[in-house]
Amino acid sequence: MRPCSLRWLALAAIALSVAVQADDRPVPDTLKQRIASCTSCHGEQGEGGDNGFNPRLAGKPAGYLVRQMQDFKLGLRHYPVMEYTVAPLTDDYMREIAEYFATQDVPYTQQKSPRLPASAMTRGEQLVTKGDPARNIPACSGCHGPRLTGMQPDIPGLVGLPYDYISAQLGSWRTQTRSTVAPDCMATITSHLSDADISAAAAWLSSLPIPDDTHPEPADSLTMPMHCGSVGG
Repeated sequence: MRPCSLRWLALAAIALSVAVQADDRPVPDTLKQRIASCTSCHGEQGEGGDNGFNPRLAGKPAGYLVRQMQDFKLGLRHYPVMEYTVAPLTDDYMREIAEYFATQDVPYTQQKSPRLPASAMTRGEQLVTKGDPARNIPACSGCHGPRLTGMQPDIPGLVGLPYDYISAQLGSWRTQTRSTVAPDCMATITSHLSDADISAAAAWLSSLPIPDDTHPEPADSLTMPMHCGSVGG
């Protein structure tokens, strides 16, 4: 099913949920009820959807999750379902949602990776682990950690993400349909990537085995090559 069809199905599901509750029955004030619009796409514990476009939320740093909701609300990141969902949320509500998913510890699903030529996979490994200094491209591991599991409180892990999601997000940054607060280091990095680079990096990342320890690195434990946008700027 195409992503645009998924968007309309999700919107229809939200509308149906609202219609069902549009009577005199009180809506239960529970966390489960309040995150129902999240879990309908991202899984009951944020383990990820059953397609390549609804990513895993479980275990992601809470600061990162808050920033993504804020970016959707501010129009810095675009996806109709998410923009509609976060529009009425307060910052405190976003933090509550983020902290719930950040504490979920559920098994990862090994993703399928497309079969690319060996040269492309080698290029992907180079970009992720070493970067390309000649083209001002830092290694992904420089910010996302040696195990690519992210760093507290704002840097997400890259392991366990589908090829389609990784390549789509890198493409969105490059075309400026996804952004964040300044300084937006991902926008700078992706401006130096070619289509082949994006495909190679996404394929290599999605082919990686899940590490034994998937928790993000402690805050400030990495000396990042760039100062990326974060909660509070």
